[in-house]
Amino acid sequence: MKAPIRLLPGAIADLFAQVSHSGRVTLADQYGLMAALLEDSLTEEERASIDRLLYACRRRKMRIVDELSVLS
Repeated sequence: MKAPIRLLPGAIADLFAQVSHSGRVTLADQYGLMAALLEDSLTEEERASIDRLLYACRRRKMRIVDELSVLS
């Protein structure tokens, strides 16, 4: 039996701020975004934040890195 995916309140806003500041999307960020999208209970603001991150990656304003965390 799979455990339900539950995001912490404000997780998308924190992730958006951290990625915007660092300019890098880590593996942990990618999994967080995937979990958020699979939860299917995002607010319009959270969905818009994810759309902005994806757009920035597509426009090469942010880099997708193969690291677990920005701190490593």
